[in-house]
Amino acid sequence: MANKGPSYGMSREVQSKIEKKYDEDLEERLVEWIVMQCGSDVGRPDRGRLGFQVWLKNGVILSKLVNSLHPDGSKPVKVPDNPPSMVFKQMEQVAQFLKAAENYGVTKTDMFQTVDLFEGKDLAAVQRTLMALGSLAVTKNDGHYRGDPNWFMKKAQEHKRDFSENQLQEGKHVIGLQMGSNRGASQAGMTGYGRPRQIIS
Repeated sequence: MANKGPSYGMSREVQSKIEKKYDEDLEERLVEWIVMQCGSDVGRPDRGRLGFQVWLKNGVILSKLVNSLHPDGSKPVKVPDNPPSMVFKQMEQVAQFLKAAENYGVTKTDMFQTVDLFEGKDLAAVQRTLMALGSLAVTKNDGHYRGDPNWFMKKAQEHKRDFSENQLQEGKHVIGLQMGSNRGASQAGMTGYGRPRQIIS
């Protein structure tokens, strides 16, 4: 991959807006969670966007993270013994993480693109994906999540209700308040649309 020079004009403006979305407090929380979830052998990044990017760039830590949310027998991503050094292998490892995260339940709209992380184009999107993954892990509450449950918001869950046949029948005879009422309403004094008003003196 060729190194890119600085961007100018509109490109620079857009890139600077994207960079402003990156949350350093959120970075701290995500690093804490990843270290608790994967173990201290993953190390810690240097503070800031660049340190966070370099830490996650080869995809190994991300793969360990998504694997830690599954039981021992069914790890979705193969983690190499030696971190990949070739660019396409690193990108492939990140792509495997994204596929596993999607299978875990992260929606496509919450997913980052491989270049967002690899080229540092949008690290706020990377944070968004990790937040969505953490929220799902807390919501599932299947014993694989490690860390403070208050770090992530629980996702809304379906709450099914079962009504008996009698309750359903009774409901058919109730007029909801949203439908209003026709008591007291009349059309007295109204004329048809478009007809002139009759004034008799």
